[in-house]
Amino acid sequence: MSEVSSIQWFPGHMAKTRRLMQKNITLVDAVVEITDARIPYSSRNPEMDRLVGQKPRLIILNKCDAADENITAMWLDYYKKKGVLALATDCRSGKGVQKFLPLLKELLKEKIERWNNKGMVGRPIRIMIVGIPNVGKSSFINKMAKSKMAKVEDRPGVTRGKQWVSLGKELELLDMPGVLWPKFEDKLVGERLAFTGAVKDDIMDLELLASRLLEYLNESYPKNIAERYSVETTENEEGFDILQKVGRKRGFLIAGGEINTERTAITVIDEFRSGKIGRLSLEKPQVSGVQDGAI
Repeated sequence: MSEVSSIQWFPGHMAKTRRLMQKNITLVDAVVEITDARIPYSSRNPEMDRLVGQKPRLIILNKCDAADENITAMWLDYYKKKGVLALATDCRSGKGVQKFLPLLKELLKEKIERWNNKGMVGRPIRIMIVGIPNVGKSSFINKMAKSKMAKVEDRPGVTRGKQWVSLGKELELLDMPGVLWPKFEDKLVGERLAFTGAVKDDIMDLELLASRLLEYLNESYPKNIAERYSVETTENEEGFDILQKVGRKRGFLIAGGEINTERTAITVIDEFRSGKIGRLSLEKPQVSGVQDGAI
């Protein structure tokens, strides 16, 4: 099942976004990088360090309500030990979002003090929001907007289509389209991005993808598989065998009693992404197969 290792996804508009980020980084005070709490390492663009440079940064672990709470706590502790500010949020429920602005002010405390000393009291904080596709970047911005009407305007230095969003008097956001990187060197990174929907499904073999996902879940969360699908699995069982068990249990059959594995695969992937299988994380900090997600 090594086909997933060949995932490559870098459309031209993503290359354009990368150039835009480089061009507009000087216009902001800080960069907010939104990641998927289920895959905090794989959902961080490795090019971001070079693109952002020394600009202050805050890491958001979004979709935390879909992730394993204990593992998310491990990631927050990991970043804390590295001296990096990080926050777990869930934009569907609003969890953690209220902590964002105070944490951002903490990140920029010295800069804000300099502004105040220069008489620039009340100057809005300008941030660039970055993140790969499908980490919930737009949902985060909408949650931050709350009942306020998000004011969108053109600004010098921002190419058409890239917009500033003013949220009250304290915060201005420069939203960037989601950008992946030219090549996934680690096949596990490619898989995990595909599991969470960061890579478009129409370029994927969904039966293979679902089989690989079930293999991982059977290794780390076998009880969740048993509870959701009412099937028994064995240690190190092939993912496709589990997929067939799930399909049979769900009654996904076609002519001749054959299992409709394509329909089963779509169901498994959808139920993982929607959290119906449970709160699941696919990565722990600094474990075998996961490199140091250095800032």
